[in-house]
Amino acid sequence: MADKTRRFPTNVSGKFYVDEECIVCGACVDAAPNNFKESDDGGHDYVYKQPENDAEMQQCMDAMAECPVNCIGDDGED
Repeated sequence: MADKTRRFPTNVSGKFYVDEECIVCGACVDAAPNNFKESDDGGHDYVYKQPENDAEMQQCMDAMAECPVNCIGDDGED
């Protein structure tokens, strides 16, 4: 389970985030490209935009379900 105390500072504020367990597999980017992307240094993925509609919300939930290391959290600030 993701730990909001270990979230990357590159995540935008909000409900979803990626923590330090990320292995840069790209599953989240594939599932929700409007919300997740790889960091500039290639060291991790992160949330660059919180979902703005039901479709993006579902894609973020799919990304969280597909993450092989459970590093995506949905308990951040709303």
